[in-house]
Amino acid sequence: MSLVFALLAALSNAVNVITQHIASTSDPGKSKGWRFVWYLLSNPLWLFGGAALIGAFLFQALALHNGSLSIVQTLLMTELVFSLVLRRFWVRQSVSLQAWTAAVVTCASVSVFIVAAEPRGGHANPNSKAWVATIIGCAAAAGALALLGTRGSPSRRAAFLAISSSVVWALEATFIKTMTDTLTADGIGDAFLHWPIYAVAAGGVVGTLLTQAALHVGPLRASQPFLVIVDPMVSILLSVYLFGEYFSTNIGDLILASVSFAILCVGVVVLTRSVPQTMKRDL
Repeated sequence: MSLVFALLAALSNAVNVITQHIASTSDPGKSKGWRFVWYLLSNPLWLFGGAALIGAFLFQALALHNGSLSIVQTLLMTELVFSLVLRRFWVRQSVSLQAWTAAVVTCASVSVFIVAAEPRGGHANPNSKAWVATIIGCAAAAGALALLGTRGSPSRRAAFLAISSSVVWALEATFIKTMTDTLTADGIGDAFLHWPIYAVAAGGVVGTLLTQAALHVGPLRASQPFLVIVDPMVSILLSVYLFGEYFSTNIGDLILASVSFAILCVGVVVLTRSVPQTMKRDL
């Protein structure tokens, strides 16, 4: 079921991005400030996107509770494929053959990576030393990347901020996984007596701010590939270090998994660069 929940999280993320983007760019009065905030809060489509975002969080939490961190975070990359399908059949946009081909390559590569790498094992309770090292390391990396994102061309700034955001979201996934274990063991009330639930809240705020900054300072094609690719890469490293997950020991399988992940990254880049750059419906 963790695979199903991960795919539902990816679908919900795609619905959130599309609905809230359409809603935020459809204001006929081009409102600003609090008027724009009120416009969004009174827009049913934007609210639906917010509900989809909550759904994505819940589905991801369910997937991470019993699933492998490396598998769940890799499956979330299919968000782009769901977005492509929604663009074509809901928004009614024309989608190029190149984009469809990239989507097929992305799906195939994800499947081959999971089957060949065989992520498995792991434990639910990393020790304190591992947690401290992980949080300090990720915070330092994200901070340095965010600092690099304050200078340079719009594309350079967007890229560095997107990478910084992805590091935070990968760390956030570890917090969510640990929080679900705390909720299961201690219940909702006692969960507030432990640190994971507060780490999830803090990580979500920081990750959201960095993502919005990346989307704001530069073109989407500069930030989106890094937002999608870096998260699972960091998550795989954290799954091994923190939770003790391991992969196939067969050299051939590992080579196949590595090649498929590289092809997956290429497919994501091509997909992000071949889709329409706006959400406008074709006439």
